Amino acid sequence: MHYRNFDTTTAYRQLADYAAAWKGFNFKTDLVDGRVRQCQAPMAAGLMFSWAAKAVDDGVIKLLQGLAGEQELIAKYRALLDGEIINTGEKRKVLHQLLRGEQGQPVIENGKNIGEFYRGELQRVYEFAGKVHSRQLTGSTGKPFSTVVQIGIGGSDLGPRALYLALENWAAAEGKKKLDAHFISNVDPDDASAIMASVPLEQSIFVLVSKSGTTQETLANELFVKDKLHKAGLDSSKHMVAVTSETSPLARNPAYLDSFYIDDYIGGRYSSASAVGGCVLSLAFGADVFKELLAGAAEADKLALDPDILKNAALLDALIGVWERNFLDYPYTAVLPYSQALSRFPAHLQQLDMESNGKRVNRDGEQIAYNTGPVVFGEPGTNGQHSFFQLLHQGTSTVPLQFIGFTDSQRNDDVSVDGSVSQTKLNANLAAQIVAFAKGQSDSNPNKDFPGGRPSSLIYGKKLTPAVVGSLLAHFENKVMFQGFVWNVNSFDQEGVQLGKILTKKVLAGNSGDSALDAYSKMLGVGTK
Repeated sequence: MHYRNFDTTTAYRQLADYAAAWKGFNFKTDLVDGRVRQCQAPMAAGLMFSWAAKAVDDGVIKLLQGLAGEQELIAKYRALLDGEIINTGEKRKVLHQLLRGEQGQPVIENGKNIGEFYRGELQRVYEFAGKVHSRQLTGSTGKPFSTVVQIGIGGSDLGPRALYLALENWAAAEGKKKLDAHFISNVDPDDASAIMASVPLEQSIFVLVSKSGTTQETLANELFVKDKLHKAGLDSSKHMVAVTSETSPLARNPAYLDSFYIDDYIGGRYSSASAVGGCVLSLAFGADVFKELLAGAAEADKLALDPDILKNAALLDALIGVWERNFLDYPYTAVLPYSQALSRFPAHLQQLDMESNGKRVNRDGEQIAYNTGPVVFGEPGTNGQHSFFQLLHQGTSTVPLQFIGFTDSQRNDDVSVDGSVSQTKLNANLAAQIVAFAKGQSDSNPNKDFPGGRPSSLIYGKKLTPAVVGSLLAHFENKVMFQGFVWNVNSFDQEGVQLGKILTKKVLAGNSGDSALDAYSKMLGVGTK
């Protein structure tokens, strides 16, 4: 198996030559019912990935299949699953898929079965949640817990928050909701203050998430929360649990009801399937719901092993994204879920993609000469239609789009107006947007002229359930992984977030050594409070 820069491959040259001679895809004539029906790939949990409205033809697909083979994408995925060192920057294994099931060989290190360790920690989470739900565990005044608040930032917040919001309505409709959940992430005191003012402190349990146990924002918020609890006459040790590593100062600490462990092989943005997401979600919805989510993700991981890109939705999605980024020169991607429950899913994918593949050097630290990860953004439809869709339709840049939609709502609570229910209106808008972006509209009035040619994919299914949420989570994780392998970058470190942290510590210590940094700090009142 070889790791090579993308631009040294035969496939790169072939795709570049094909793009140079390509006259493009004619959306107006070629996007017809037969293509829409044919250009689909199955996903886990009953979802389908439609790429009919993407600017690809049979020639592109053939070359992308060759690229997958030449860059040995499936072999590299198998190596990751088998526990090889994939995170070259930090010399670590990458094992988040192992949290939802073993697709490769058992991973053993120093006699320790890592998969068994992960499963054991999740089982401890499930048992803890069960004690909370059965009222065996209560707050310091004896009242049962009604609310869980997660304290974390980055991957300790974005993924779990997105998954909670994705399932909150479904759980309420199915009678599965156990506790309300809230999240504190920003070191801005207004964030923690607003949450603490809105929750019943006597009946709230707090999940502190920091793998290192030293995350500045998270520890500041922990002290903020503890201060509020103490002022309310409550024993914070009866209201807090920690999710951390076994070597962290938070581990086996009497300041917490319990501690649940992850390790360095679980990156923050990939940690939602661990206790990082499992603790808050199991408390909110019950262990069985979280297990269903993991099952959907495990099924997606298994499908991602298929070498045929037309049967492997994550791989196909990744390769089409490479075609758009490197040969059609599209630097952006918009994620547009037509589901309010997925309101924070684009924010999670923004971190997942941009923190993973926003790299300018390869796995060996050498600068590369081609584009890597795109800028990712998004909002739910139909809200987005009334804000930034103007630029997507008629702006000067073409932005590839990733739509997500469902035939049924989560609550099945709807009303008919003007001959159709709201869910029908939602999906009519989604179908209309796909075609409007693709085919456009000619008009003698330039303000009403739509150029079209704006490519999109669609992930669709019946209803957003726990298994479907797991399927979506794993699909995009695996898409990002495959693109990182194509570009020969390390998708599993994040050195780009470190410099700002280092300078912040210098400012707070009063020894920045940089006059501009001191001037900005003084301007913002640092050192005066």
